[in-house]
Amino acid sequence: MMKDITLGQYFPGSSLLHRLDPRMKLVLTLLFIVLVFLPQNWWGLLAVLVFLVLVVALSRLPARLLWRSVKPVLFLVLFTAVLNMLYVHTGTTLVQWGFIHVTTGGLQNAAFIAVRILCLIAGSSLLTYTTTPTALTDGIEQLLSPLKWIKINPHELAMMMTIALRFIPTLMEETDKIMSAQKARGADLESGGLLQRVRALVPILIPLFVSSFRRAYDLAMAMECRCYQGGEGRTRMKQLRTAPRDWLSLAVYAAVAAGLVVLNGLFGSVLK
Repeated sequence: MMKDITLGQYFPGSSLLHRLDPRMKLVLTLLFIVLVFLPQNWWGLLAVLVFLVLVVALSRLPARLLWRSVKPVLFLVLFTAVLNMLYVHTGTTLVQWGFIHVTTGGLQNAAFIAVRILCLIAGSSLLTYTTTPTALTDGIEQLLSPLKWIKINPHELAMMMTIALRFIPTLMEETDKIMSAQKARGADLESGGLLQRVRALVPILIPLFVSSFRRAYDLAMAMECRCYQGGEGRTRMKQLRTAPRDWLSLAVYAAVAAGLVVLNGLFGSVLK
């Protein structure tokens, strides 16, 4: 299960998405989040889904990679869908048993929310899949540069965000190793009640915290040995420059957003 978590990983490539300016990719990711929440009917959500498929095709990433990005959160998506199904009571009643009241409107609302969340996770994952940690740090830093006016160092914020994102796969791999080692010693991590399972996590969390603090100390020591002084006076080997393809991508996103607004006006809303 831990090996399925791909958040924060970068997959090298030469696709159009890989060659986009990291600043533009950050902006486009935020715009995609807005696009996902714009549709209020199935036609609009279908348009977002088709657009996502086209973007994934342009990234030249395997479809199984997107499946690995959403697989760890399927339980959360299912839980959210069930809550929406039980909360909405419009339409024809299908099941009525105690507090359980399932209607056609509730099922439609649950499916709509589930597809929306899956699109959100899959589309947002493309940012780290197609952007190196260094480029991501430079992009975040330049986008946050106006914070200098209120005495906030954007370089430190960008560095902290990128390091945290970069070490997620490392922590997942470390957790998987610790769990395998505990199972080899006879630890039972999968059976028993909820309280017993929580207690079984203690032998995993303690060494995980110890290794995390040790890794953070080693990273800080390595940065100090290399005379790291933050972003003050720092130069870059690769300068970020926008290209026509970046502005064309932004125009395509704006056109899709305008189309979704039109679809909302034509077909109304299915959400209750």
